[in-house]
Amino acid sequence: MPRQTLDPRTGNASDRLRSILEQNRQGQPLGVYSICSANRFVLEAGMLQAKRDEGILLIESTSNQVNQFGGYIGQTPADFVRHIREMARDNEFPQDRIVLGGDHLGPHVWRNEPSREAMQKACTLVGDYVRARFTKIHLDASMRCADDGGDRHEPLPDELVSARAAELAAAAERAYQELPSDAPPPLYVIGTEVPAPGGGRVESRAPAVTRTDDLARTLELSREAFRAHGLEDAWERVIAVVVQPGVEFGDAAVLPYEAENAWALSQYVVRYWSGVYEAHSTDYQTKDALKSMVRDHFAILKVGPWLTFVFREAVFALEEIEKEWLSSRSDVQLSGVRAALERAMVDNPVHWKGYYQGNETELRFARKYSFSDRARYYWPEPYLAAALRQLIMNLDRHRPPLSVLGQYLPNQAEAVRNGLLVNQPADLIRHKILEVVDQYAYACGCGDRFRPQTASRNAE
Repeated sequence: MPRQTLDPRTGNASDRLRSILEQNRQGQPLGVYSICSANRFVLEAGMLQAKRDEGILLIESTSNQVNQFGGYIGQTPADFVRHIREMARDNEFPQDRIVLGGDHLGPHVWRNEPSREAMQKACTLVGDYVRARFTKIHLDASMRCADDGGDRHEPLPDELVSARAAELAAAAERAYQELPSDAPPPLYVIGTEVPAPGGGRVESRAPAVTRTDDLARTLELSREAFRAHGLEDAWERVIAVVVQPGVEFGDAAVLPYEAENAWALSQYVVRYWSGVYEAHSTDYQTKDALKSMVRDHFAILKVGPWLTFVFREAVFALEEIEKEWLSSRSDVQLSGVRAALERAMVDNPVHWKGYYQGNETELRFARKYSFSDRARYYWPEPYLAAALRQLIMNLDRHRPPLSVLGQYLPNQAEAVRNGLLVNQPADLIRHKILEVVDQYAYACGCGDRFRPQTASRNAE
């Protein structure tokens, strides 16, 4: 990353992002949290937080979520950008303060195909992201394709991973040349974490922290691969490398950040590397652990499942309120949200089958309460979305008393009593999510501490 000093309060969002990361390298306790979700309530909560903090908002989508074939949410990169811009307008959030990122962009979606075909599709994917004005591009070619030899359970050779990542960067640079001259150039993130993103199966032992020798080799091979493609200028825009800081979460366990275990990495970044670290799977860490990570130059904190997990908590709490408050009324049709979610997950187990283990009782519990929150994939299901709308409509038309609200959502009830929050179900959901987003903002040096506020909005 160039050593120029950028003002975090001015310039486009990409420049402000680079300024924050450079200040982190210089020892300032500043960072940025990355919201990895397409959930509407999560994104709106992020906009509310960033608006309050007068900061930038980093939103990322993954290659299986958004791609040229629609991904699992049915959106291409251009569709996703339009969706975010419309949401920003609806929430009166400045679009020039949004950084859009692509996470794990590479052949992952097509890993069961031969490498050549998979990489061709991955190059198209990366190009489409750049043309759609995503500016933070995580290049990840670490996964094996169908014709890659060797043990399927072992990582690919570093040389091959670096060469493929550089091929993806070349595709991104070609796409950038098609944009207007004032378009911000792509900023790159390289490397990947182990295990796979989204939470792993953990017992009691934290994953091994990335060794500095391995990191040095990754950086050197990546630099050489970029040079081989004539991408010296693009290499100067590699802002971060993904490493494993020793954190992880599973169905019921969270393995915390231990600063002493990452001391060598923390020292390495300021001595030998011109960028910072990006940390994945930071969900469910304490606010102070997150702040320690930022201090130790894990300046980009990715969060996703925790935000949809707490969204689910809010929805479940609202359904309990609905039952207590409205079940005796003959003129109200109850939503049945929990039953609809269970039906959606049982009817189509593709998103959780390979992740949850146990007998039927244990599986039923995991489908609702696992920290990995595979339920997040099911909320767009039409009949589940309709049940959620029914819940919101019921509680908007028939506002519950504070005595019931306080039983299931005590923090939100307190905010209502203090005049900080309107007793509307959509606002209550966003406020609950903000309790988590605020912890990340605090860790990154830009948020108030556990004082999420929500402006009054019309019920959804």
